[in-house]
This record gives sequence, C-alpha cells and structure tokens, in this order.
Amino acid sequence: MTEMRVRVGVDIGGTFTDVALDHPDGISTCKVLTNYDQPEQAILEGISKAARQAGVDLAEIAQVIHGTTLVTNSLIERRGARLAFITTEGFRDVVEMRSENRFEQYDLDLKLPTPLVARQDRYTLNERVAADGSVLKKLDPEELEALVATIVRGDYEAVAVGFMHAYANGAHERQVELALKAAAPGMSVSLSSVVSPQMREFERFNTVIANAFVQPRVASYLGRLVDRLREIGVRAPVFMMHSGGGLISIETAAAQPVRLLESGPAGGAIFAAGYAQAHGLGKVLSFDMGGTTAKICLIEDGTPKTANSFEVARTYRFKKGSGMPVSTPVVEMVEIGAGGGSIATVDAMKRIQVGPKSAGSEPGPACYGRGGKEPTVTDANLLLGRLDPNHFAGGDIPLSVAMAEDAVDRRLIRPAGVTRSEAAFGVTEIVDENMANAARSHTVENGRDVGAFTMVAFGGGAPLHACRQCEKLGVKAALIPPGAGVGSAIGFLRAPFSYEATRGFFQRLTAFDFAEVNSILDQLEGEARAFVRAAAGETAVGVKLVAFMRYAGQGWEIPVTLQRRHLSLQDAAVIGKAFDEAYRKLFGRTIDGLAVEITNWSVTVATELKPMARVERASADVAAASSRSRRFFDAALRRTVEAAEVRRSDMKAGFRITGPAVIVEDETSTIVTDAFEAIGQRDGSILLLRKDRP
Repeated sequence: MTEMRVRVGVDIGGTFTDVALDHPDGISTCKVLTNYDQPEQAILEGISKAARQAGVDLAEIAQVIHGTTLVTNSLIERRGARLAFITTEGFRDVVEMRSENRFEQYDLDLKLPTPLVARQDRYTLNERVAADGSVLKKLDPEELEALVATIVRGDYEAVAVGFMHAYANGAHERQVELALKAAAPGMSVSLSSVVSPQMREFERFNTVIANAFVQPRVASYLGRLVDRLREIGVRAPVFMMHSGGGLISIETAAAQPVRLLESGPAGGAIFAAGYAQAHGLGKVLSFDMGGTTAKICLIEDGTPKTANSFEVARTYRFKKGSGMPVSTPVVEMVEIGAGGGSIATVDAMKRIQVGPKSAGSEPGPACYGRGGKEPTVTDANLLLGRLDPNHFAGGDIPLSVAMAEDAVDRRLIRPAGVTRSEAAFGVTEIVDENMANAARSHTVENGRDVGAFTMVAFGGGAPLHACRQCEKLGVKAALIPPGAGVGSAIGFLRAPFSYEATRGFFQRLTAFDFAEVNSILDQLEGEARAFVRAAAGETAVGVKLVAFMRYAGQGWEIPVTLQRRHLSLQDAAVIGKAFDEAYRKLFGRTIDGLAVEITNWSVTVATELKPMARVERASADVAAASSRSRRFFDAALRRTVEAAEVRRSDMKAGFRITGPAVIVEDETSTIVTDAFEAIGQRDGSILLLRKDRP
C-alpha cells in the first residue's frame, strides 16, 4: 500500500466525535461533541480543528477513515426504512419464533426484541431449495410478478429477501432482485445469499433484514459526508472501518452497512492490539470507556478475538439470546451502557442505579451546562475531584460544579437519603462494578482467567477508571497508550484493508469432499481479493482461512484457524487435529466417539501492515515533578486523598509517580490510586503497576 503523508481517522460516538490526524510531524487529535441531527457536521468541525492544530491544509489530506455508530443506533432506536421481507412459503414467522431458546428460564414475563418487520409486511413465495443447493420447487414467474406489484403498491423503501438454504444456491433470490429492480429501479434490495450466505435461517434472515432496514439511511449519510468534505476542500477518498477490524470502500459500506455494526469499537481493539504487540503482552484485556458505552475485548498474542455473529439490542444485559442476532464478521467484545454520560437514578428500594440510558452529547451531563438535568458518571467524577472543571477536553468544555451538585442533590440525595459524597461515590462504584462484572463474564465465557491479563485502557473515560477496575478484577498492571482519549480513531489509521467472505457448506469430516471445498474456497478468496483490490489497489495481502466446526449433535460451532492451501483428502485428519486443539483450548477437554462437522467456511484477505516497533520496558529511575496538588476520592480507601498532578508530557521514559496522583492531558485524565504507581515508557505510554504490599 502506498504510504500516505496525511491521513485522518474519525470515530463518531454517542457523546463525542474523536479525530486523529496523522501527518509528517506526528498525530494531532481532538474531541468535539457529536451532532445527532447531522453527524457529518461534527466530522467537518473535528477535521478542521485537527488540521489547524497540525498546520495542515485540508487539501493535503490523502485519506479519510471513518467509523460510526449510525447502524447500531438505527437498529436499537428502530429508525430505518419502511421495509418488506420476502421469504419461502411456510417460513414467514421465523424471525418472530426465533430459536425457542429461553435465556432466562424462570422469567414468566420474558421480553424479546420485536422483529424489525411487522407480520403484515412479511411476504412469501412458493419456492424451495434443498440444503445441498438443488432446486426442489422452481419459482413461479406469475406468482413473482404478482408479489412485485404488491410490493410496489406498498410504497416500501427497501426489501429484504431471504429464502431457505439460499446460502447453498442464491438463484431464486437473484431472480426476485431482478424483478424488483425492473419494476422499481430506485428500490433498495438486500439478498441473504450476498449479505450473509451462512447456515441457520433465523440468524441469516435477521441479518439481511437489518441490512435492508438501515441501507437507505446509511447510503444517504455517506453520500452527504463525501459531498460535505469536498465542500470544505477535502477531496480524499473515504474508507470505512468494518466490524471485523479492517477497512472497506465506502461503496461496499453503502451496499452492506450491516458490516459497520461495531466499526468504532473494532478500531479500539486494533489500537489496543498494536500496543499489546509492541510491549510483548501475550494476554491483554482491552478496556474502552467513552461517553456512552464501555467495551471489553480479549486480545491474545496481539490478535483481538473475533466471531461470525453478534447480538444487537439485548433486552437483558449480559444475556446471550436476548438480542437481535446478526451474522457478520465482528471483533468479539462485550459492550454495556456504562460511560461518562450514563445517567444515575434511584429505584423503588432507594438503591442508586447507573445506565444504560445516557445523556449523550445533547443535552449531555448536567455539568456541561447544556440543559442536562440528570446526574451522570461525569458529574460524579467531577464532584469526587477526579476531573478538573477548567481543563476538561483541553478547556473547550468548562464544567460547572454547581450544576453537577444540583443534579445530584435533586435526583439522588433526596430520594436515596445519602450525603452528596456518598451519592457521587455510589455512582462511580456501581458503574465500576458493572464494568468489572462484564469483564468477568466475558473472560469466563471464553475459558480465561482475567487475573492473568494486562489491561490496556483507552477512551475518554477508561484512564479515569482503570486503576479501580484493576483493583476489582485482580489485574496487576495496566497500560495507558499515548492518544488514549481518541484510541479508536488512532486505531483506524493502523487498520488493514480487509474483507471476509463466508459460505455455508455442511459436511462431516468422515465424508470430506475436498474438491467441492477447494472450489468454494477459491470463490471466497476471489470475492475477498476483489473487494480489497478495489479499495487498496495491487498491494501485498495475507489470506486467513477459518472453518466453523462442532461435534455432531451440538448446537453451535467454534472457529478453527487453518493454513490456506489447496486441500486434499489427507487434510481431513489435519483439520480434525486442529479442531481438537481449538476445542481443548476453549473447554479444557475433547469428546471421544463423536463425529466432527464443518458448517461454515470463512476466507479473509487483508493487506499486510508493518507492526509497531517493539518497546522495552523502562525502569523507574526518576521521580516525576508535580505541577500542583489536588484532592480526589480514592474508592478503595473510602476517603479523599491528597494527590500530585502531573502533565502527561512530563512522564518521560523512566519517570515515576506514586499514587495517589492524577496524570492530565487534553483528551482524558489518568487517576493513579493509592494502590498503584505510574511509570513513563519509551513510546509515551503510561504503565500502571500495583505496588508491592507487605
């Protein structure tokens, strides 16, 4: 890939839009409040501000890389296209019947997400394809013509098409698309055989419906963004961060916006993985806390954990099966409503609760002075002395202590019957416990011991809470990379161009059809290479092959990474051994006497990027100079402590500050509790280490 002189990464979050501008003299960063009505406006303001700071003309920008929560928010808020769904006769209610899994067995009032498409907008055709791709019943042209006329009269903006076993043969879906496009050329049509060609009709139908639901809105937004950038003088190509941790063209993103579901958090995982590799950390817990949510991801051997499915809008927190499943490549993480803007309330039992509802950027926390009346985590941190009211966001957003006090007094102190300091401490302690619980659940689900991991903390809120999280989780060390406040945006700049192509093809290893598998893998690799070539040109790429496998009778698969090569019959044994190793690593044992099955194949093509330079740990030789003294509330000690304030720029390699201390920078602040010490590293990172206790 040709080296770009000036590149910019932009991450739109629920509260802030983060910008990182990479130029010959370094990286310039900034945060601006997200504009909900016109998300592109915050991007323009942020890029212009970062360019001014760097002394860069907007015309010099050669590449814009963007991640957005627009798709996720559209699905959660049910704001999308007027949509119709066409499926095989007899399967109209699959999206409503779901998988019949009771994730909360004894809850008599179990609530499930309402389908995106109402029953009256779901239509059927009398066709059928078998699991092996053979046509059992052809599509009737007259029936199709009548249905197309009905769809056109219904004034739908988009149509999702999902037939049984279309992953094995998508001919009928393509036939429907041609008929719809002929009758209504401007209509958006999404096919399950293109968007998610994988087994399991419930997940596949949900994925294509979600894609069709957001496609018109996302396409319109991306078109506006490109036009507005050109208006201010940025004529660079725009690329999108996708959920799997790579970059795709804006055209691919507009056609398959479901791939953007976790684009922002995926950038954060890439950011953390880079520093994990640089510092030689084999087991890393990525902790990304922003203004609206907190994201936790496991990174092992410098690679974030990935999956081929994801759940959106869970009705029960941490409960798998309570959300809307989407089958798309994604960096696997747990995401909860715990951020700086998370709102604190008092329940009927006079207990303080925090989140998942957020004040966002409009109106924002009460202390922002923008009309917010509800107390938030940011208000609590301000009252506990962890935030400087005069230097928040580099001084661009002055914070009002009086407004924070008023919100806490009215909403928490009186209903709960506690003091102001107790209320503020309660808010931060509850949100810390919520995040720690999420981290524990995520590591246990993946068969890992969280205490064996090093935390990499970034995002505007994570450095404030990192030490307390380590205390709760038993983690002994945390790394705060440079630019942590805008980590996801910086991660965009380090992401490869990549595309993951998937295909469902069920078979048992005892009947391994290597010729058919080779044909499928060649098709998938060709598809992925075409997408990457369109975005990155003729560049060096790497190919990753994953088979999704299980024991016969099991209901779910595990990913098994294989060497990409032309397979032969003898490779069945090699694949079986790889499955045993992956299964044992995840569950601690294998199962004898059961046949092994492959359900889906995945081929990822990605550009090869130069890894970050290895960083040798700096020893603590010099005491960092304090600029002034501050006081903040130490949760572990349950009291206010006297703390030294140090500028991040003064934490040179080998400089040490012993907690309690506050390390300040424009985008965030790092709270060093009494139990920790901070040591400056050679790459500008801050290493937080638990003190040796007698």
